[in-house]
Amino acid sequence: MSTYIYGIVPSPQPDPPHLQDGPRGTSGIDGIDGMAGIGEPPLPVRIVRRGALAALVSDAPADLEPHQQRDLLAHQNVLVEAGARGSVLPMRFGSLASDDEAVLAVLAQHADHYAERLRALERRVEYSVRASHNERAVLHQILAENPELRAMVDADQLAGCGGGHEQRLRLDERVAATIRARESSDADHVRRALEATTEAVRAGPEGTGWPADLSFLVHRDTAVGFLSAIAELRADQTHLDLRVRGPLPPYSFVDE
Repeated sequence: MSTYIYGIVPSPQPDPPHLQDGPRGTSGIDGIDGMAGIGEPPLPVRIVRRGALAALVSDAPADLEPHQQRDLLAHQNVLVEAGARGSVLPMRFGSLASDDEAVLAVLAQHADHYAERLRALERRVEYSVRASHNERAVLHQILAENPELRAMVDADQLAGCGGGHEQRLRLDERVAATIRARESSDADHVRRALEATTEAVRAGPEGTGWPADLSFLVHRDTAVGFLSAIAELRADQTHLDLRVRGPLPPYSFVDE
């Protein structure tokens, strides 16, 4: 049976003489070993160690699918529990190895890199911020700030059905281009307003449909400041719809 990998954590324990589950309370992540993982029924999480590193793993269910909300939540819950106890390098949902021995081999091969990232991410969490426009509010702002465009809209409304098709098409294209430019400037504004309270920022993949799709690395000790900056941004930019998720394991910052 394949081994499912949740994440990598520090382990102060030396290698055991043979592959075995670590005893509770000795790994620095007391309470993780044996907790419920993915699968139905939930598969128990176990800890495999190699030197100063440990991996949180379980058996992999045969029916693992990325759309299964139950397993996605179970994966995240294991990482949240581990993160509450110390530094954790989260693996993406669906990370598999052929067996526990293969996991140990990877821990040994990349030990220096994993140790460095664990130190860098100690007491750090991720917040995901997505921003989109309230269409009615942003259109009102654009017309208030652009008298020429407002005059074109007013003229089009007066013309009503008598307005020409090409004239209406040009107006629609002008409005759409202005909104796209505003989306770009608003995305920059969101990033600048929040990154001062964070340690790193990563942009999400293009084509998500969100003008701003950003992940921020935040130290637990300064999270209050970050959330205050979110509140100020919401109050100041009422035309933006801000969706915030976190604190999360630092998925976007595992690799430099």
